[in-house]
Amino acid sequence: MFDFTTVTQWIDNLLTSAMPTWAATLIECVLVALAVITLYAVFAIILIYMERKICAFFQCRLGPMRVGKWGSIQVVSDVLKMLTKEIIDMKNVDRLLHKMAPFLVIVASMLTFSCLPWNKGAGIIDFNVGIFFFLAAGSLGVVGILLAGWSSNNKYALIGAMRSGAQIISYEVSIGLTMLTMIILTGTMSFSEICQQQADYGWNIFRGHIPAVMAFIVYLIAGNAECNRGPFDMPEAESELTAGYHVEYSGMHFGFYYLAEYLNLFICAGMASTIFLGGWAPLHIYGLEAFNNIMDYIPGVVWMVGKTFFVVFLLMWIRWTFPRLRIDQLLSLEWKYLMPISLVILVMMALCVSLGLTL
Repeated sequence: MFDFTTVTQWIDNLLTSAMPTWAATLIECVLVALAVITLYAVFAIILIYMERKICAFFQCRLGPMRVGKWGSIQVVSDVLKMLTKEIIDMKNVDRLLHKMAPFLVIVASMLTFSCLPWNKGAGIIDFNVGIFFFLAAGSLGVVGILLAGWSSNNKYALIGAMRSGAQIISYEVSIGLTMLTMIILTGTMSFSEICQQQADYGWNIFRGHIPAVMAFIVYLIAGNAECNRGPFDMPEAESELTAGYHVEYSGMHFGFYYLAEYLNLFICAGMASTIFLGGWAPLHIYGLEAFNNIMDYIPGVVWMVGKTFFVVFLLMWIRWTFPRLRIDQLLSLEWKYLMPISLVILVMMALCVSLGLTL
């Protein structure tokens, strides 16, 4: 498995030998920021196109077909159109909060996106408390959504924001508990160490036996709700709230919410791949050394992206299969079922680790 640390150290040594340390650090930060923004935009375009095609497949139609081969340039043209759209200033809004809200949402999304480990030595943000930072940064998005609903001076936006705040705060409990289950299994909160353990000892979903599989299922359900996606899309219920908390936004201010929704889907799937499915770690089967050696030739970034898109497909499958829940059903599912189940899974994993039953 290629280690990107050699590349990053070479770039750092090259820059520090040619300029002062502060200038080299500044250039490195700019390069990392450009890489994050580029990946963010590229994955957003891919996910929007993928969503439209998968939705069309489940509804027995073709989806976008006219702009480009199989409609492949449709999303690019939509992005260019949105970039040129006028941002309309509404009359009776709190201007400061109204304009601040979409930036809070997009910043929270980019911070969590930067936590994903793309390859060995290619993680952008990798603290020894990485999972804790991921949960803390992700919770900033709730503030942006609540500010959007409050500052819009619109009853539909306010109702959507209240629904979204209640939903996200509720389902963060199950997400946190399932992540804590994996922390008990691995003994670390660092994403690089979690992936390295899975490269050495096998993916967590296999190492952790039944509790890990159950935690993975709960994480998928709670993650789908965290992203405000169907069947948990009550904050944006078009038939009731026209568009929900971003009903008064236009131009790229609306575009920020649109981008964040799809990238949060990718981030949710990427984190599932990291803590359950090995991240950049290849698939190894004990006793099949020839197979394992072939798997090691596949780059880690291919494993990471491939696993992530597999989970994205599962989440899209859920969205276009189940009908939308009522708000009372949505909260009952979390507080009466998912949270108690998550606590039971946590205790089961703690028992498995203390008794030495995990691999």
